[in-house]
Amino acid sequence: MLVAFVVALTSVGFWFAHKPIELRAPVVDFTVQRGLGMRQAANHIAASGVAVQPRLLTWLAQISGRANRIKAGSYEVHTGVTPWQLILKLSDGDVSQGAVLLVEGWNFRQVRQALETTPDLVADTAGLSDADILGRIGASETHPEGLFFPDTYLFDKHSGALAVLKRAYGSMQKRLAAAWAERDPASPLKSPYEALILASIVEKETGRADDRGLVASVFSNRLRIGMPLQTDPSVIYGLGADFDGKLRRKDLDTDHPWNTYTRPGLPPTPIAMPGPDALRAAVRPQQSDYLYFVARGDGSSQFSRSLDDHNRAVDRFIRNGRAN
Repeated sequence: MLVAFVVALTSVGFWFAHKPIELRAPVVDFTVQRGLGMRQAANHIAASGVAVQPRLLTWLAQISGRANRIKAGSYEVHTGVTPWQLILKLSDGDVSQGAVLLVEGWNFRQVRQALETTPDLVADTAGLSDADILGRIGASETHPEGLFFPDTYLFDKHSGALAVLKRAYGSMQKRLAAAWAERDPASPLKSPYEALILASIVEKETGRADDRGLVASVFSNRLRIGMPLQTDPSVIYGLGADFDGKLRRKDLDTDHPWNTYTRPGLPPTPIAMPGPDALRAAVRPQQSDYLYFVARGDGSSQFSRSLDDHNRAVDRFIRNGRAN
């Protein structure tokens, strides 16, 4: 009699474990919060639209030895999932993930907008000041620009934007430290932060990887001799929301901290997120005696040693326009 009961119980358990669960939609996602036990998690899963008996799901997890192994995170289940597959997913930590791309050359306003509008990412930065954000991710800097490494970041669905920013900040700190350790001993830069500033300018001045070394050399050469950098992207950055897409003479003549026409040296902060190529170029620029460059119109630049040569290049490539 006992043997028959055990066999019957085992058969029922096997049937339950492998019978597809009804879902309220073809795909249902739910989040298991940190600290929840199996029974609490099972109740939450059922309330989320997965039609499974919480007590039976808990029992299955217990007899399989996996009840104490469930992992917090966001999960996604599809039509046809069985209780046993669900237990495996929970105990293996097979969480569902989203992705957000932070693009080289973006400023912090664009980064915030991307994070706060990404589906499945909690916008826990909304309403916070830039200073509040820096404090919450443990950054020591007072200005957020350029502090985050551009990359594609995977995240558990329903996790927060602050967590992504913290990872991007840590990644930039590591990349910047590695670049600074390999800097040219003759570099005029005095600190890793200055390298970050120059890298951000190089990033905005050209999208062509094979020009970055020479662009960086122009700015390094100017820094050495005390010549103004005269870089349009930093002026544009300083104009902020007032910039209408066209840089005018009055913009170059109006003094502000990021106007590298009216102020010598580097601007006070980065102006964008530099990528790895721009970081390398800033700390180890290509050796040259160039002091000028102008865009050719095809993405590349024409470099010059003298102002006369530069003016001829401007006449050739940007008639009635402007150049660096």
